[in-house]
Amino acid sequence: MTIRRSVIHGKELKICEQNSFVLKSCYRDALKSTTLFDVTHPGDPYIKEPLREFGETIFAEMSALAVKTGAINLGQGFPDTDGPSEIAEAAVKAIRDGFNQYPPGLGIPELRNAVAEHQERFYGINFDPNSEVLITAGATEAIAATLLSICEPGDEVVTFEPYYDSYAASIALAGGVRKVVTLRTPDYSFDPEELKNAIGPRTKAILLNSPHNPTGKVFSSDELQFIADLCNERNLLAICDEVYEHLVFEGTHTPLIRFPGMRDRTVQISSAGKTFSFTGWKIGWVCAQPALLETVRTAKQFLTFVNGAPFQHAIVTALNLPLTYFEEFVADMRQKRDCLMGGLTAAGFTVFPPSGTYFVTADIRPLGAIDGKSFCTALPERCGVVAVPNVVFYDNKEEGRHLVRFAFCKRMEVLEEAVNRLSNVTDWTIRGSR
Repeated sequence: MTIRRSVIHGKELKICEQNSFVLKSCYRDALKSTTLFDVTHPGDPYIKEPLREFGETIFAEMSALAVKTGAINLGQGFPDTDGPSEIAEAAVKAIRDGFNQYPPGLGIPELRNAVAEHQERFYGINFDPNSEVLITAGATEAIAATLLSICEPGDEVVTFEPYYDSYAASIALAGGVRKVVTLRTPDYSFDPEELKNAIGPRTKAILLNSPHNPTGKVFSSDELQFIADLCNERNLLAICDEVYEHLVFEGTHTPLIRFPGMRDRTVQISSAGKTFSFTGWKIGWVCAQPALLETVRTAKQFLTFVNGAPFQHAIVTALNLPLTYFEEFVADMRQKRDCLMGGLTAAGFTVFPPSGTYFVTADIRPLGAIDGKSFCTALPERCGVVAVPNVVFYDNKEEGRHLVRFAFCKRMEVLEEAVNRLSNVTDWTIRGSR
């Protein structure tokens, strides 16, 4: 089932490749919406070929559905409360103090120093803040700039599926070719031979996300060593998305750049949004050896040039918070994780406990449902909760067709209400979800 395009213009509704069940479930919302699932552009004469498979992100679509239905939004990964007040006050002070014009191209020196100190503090990695740290418009821009700067047309980039949706789009924008290795339930392990076989003569880089969105997997030291060995043996770059580095419940987050031979071939990426709950500020960073960093900077300067001057000053305050902040942050999220997992299990889902991030993946088949897209489309009206179908993060669609993702980065009372509403999902088969 796929609704390829839904466009409202005046009173006109155009729908291609429609599924009868979904149409029945969301017709009223479609009349008020500009998009539904998987908006693509197969016949668009303007959009370039590599982007024709992409439309509006699933997160925007499901968040819009939450607004329209009044449902609790556990689809998109943004907190429903702001981070520490001292960080917000630092931003206000920076604005009032006149830090509102273009910052330096690499980012303000204070923040580059703070990032370098953070890497030393938590991982024992020494970076020169003047040549090995770059401030970006969030991690998404950092990833895009990296791919745009290193990929020649036809170069392959290996990543693990399910993958964060911007990876596929950024690889396409760079003229690259996406190759995927599947992480499989229940523990989201990967087949080492599958990873070896995915690497060919045109492979340029491995794109690794750990802690991993959407699965919550934290790659083990043995897995990271295997990946590092492959990068060294095959002369590959590693692009490491570590935005959930401070959200680890089981295991330990170890940056790939720490492994032998990886210091000079790794682009390490993170951001402030997930750790400090100011996702809208879009302050991220890249750490890499000077030649690699300059490569990324060359592309980044022609994307946003610079960004977020006063917010850069505020994140200096954030990165210098005491260790107790990070410990309490994890403890709070662990409590919320356990609340949501308990509710999903009681409702009849098969739940795969995440070791990190703030997402829980669940299998809908025990409820009698088989298609995650249909399930997530109907769920807001049926139960008043929004989730995201994991299938949009897969190339191998059957691997993720039956999986859905819930976010638990919400207030406890919101999660408790969501759990209460989800208790009504147990009669899914009776009400004809198939």
